[in-house]
Amino acid sequence: MDLSSNNLVGFIPEELTSLSGLLGLNLSHNHLEGSIPQRIGELKSLESFDISNNQLSGTIPMSMWSLAMATLSHLNLSYNNLSGPLPKVYEVQPFDSTSFTGNSLLCGAPLPKNCSGDDELHQIPTSTSNVDHDSEEDRYEKLWFCLVVMLGFAMGFWGVLGPLMLNKSWRRAYFRYVDEAKDWIFVAVAVKMRSWRRWEEVM
Repeated sequence: MDLSSNNLVGFIPEELTSLSGLLGLNLSHNHLEGSIPQRIGELKSLESFDISNNQLSGTIPMSMWSLAMATLSHLNLSYNNLSGPLPKVYEVQPFDSTSFTGNSLLCGAPLPKNCSGDDELHQIPTSTSNVDHDSEEDRYEKLWFCLVVMLGFAMGFWGVLGPLMLNKSWRRAYFRYVDEAKDWIFVAVAVKMRSWRRWEEVM
């Protein structure tokens, strides 16, 4: 279907996308505006698509991916006001930059203009990987810390309290030592207090 150079105005009718047997569609050199129909990918038999030299705007629909991968062999979207990144599929299809030239707001291969977010998009997986790696290291550190604390508690318990609980003679000796130490501390404090009182009386 060739409707080129007919001074057509307005929008591309959505009804065109129902012509599933259409092999070619040429709407170039008109005054069409608006966006490319989102259902353009339903033209399963389309081999040639030319909408160059219009005033079309907006992004290229992702539904065109199926056309580019399947039947589409000729594509011309040049000299419009299309914007946004080109779908990655156009990097591996035989469409060079002339298919998209004249759209100053388009970016990405095969155009020489890179999209501003490309670097950030490539860095996101690395950043996420680093975060995941750091989180995994933190988990291992916490696990080792818990194991060391538990091991220290077990060794302290069985090294000090364990023998006292299991050996009666050791337990008696321990409590006798505690009693003697308590008495010694009591006597030492009492003597010290008496010495202080005598010193105060002399003063």
